[in-house]
Amino acid sequence: MKQQAEEKNIAVNRKARHEYAILQTFEAGIVLVGTEVKSLREGKANLVDSYALIKNNEIWLLSLHISEYKQGNINNHIPTRDRKLLMNRSEIRKLIGKTKEKGLTLIPLRLYFKSGRVKVELALAKGKKIYDKRQDIAKKDFQRNQERKIKY
Repeated sequence: MKQQAEEKNIAVNRKARHEYAILQTFEAGIVLVGTEVKSLREGKANLVDSYALIKNNEIWLLSLHISEYKQGNINNHIPTRDRKLLMNRSEIRKLIGKTKEKGLTLIPLRLYFKSGRVKVELALAKGKKIYDKRQDIAKKDFQRNQERKIKY
């Protein structure tokens, strides 16, 4: 029987689910240098304000902040450099078509280790309006109150 690959979260973009309506998610690999991987093993990553762009039929992750490795030397990485994402060509073609639609964007939801490799969970998302955010908050409050009533 094949064993499930163990996943360990590095960073989660909680703000993304509040700011965007998630339509579809994808898993992508990411091209990193050695000191970036070591820094990620320490959990030194920040996904807030990062997003993905498609340039020349390639997907690039922009403004992902991975802190410099403490024990690194002069060859340490640049914290906010653009990083290439690895996906199947067919998936990239789908994303190219969908991101050309009005208002759709690619945002990273989480960064995690899967079988020793760093993966990014990308989401095809549409920005929420202010009233949508208010509705979501009201639903959460209502559910929380219902759970409290059931608990007591």
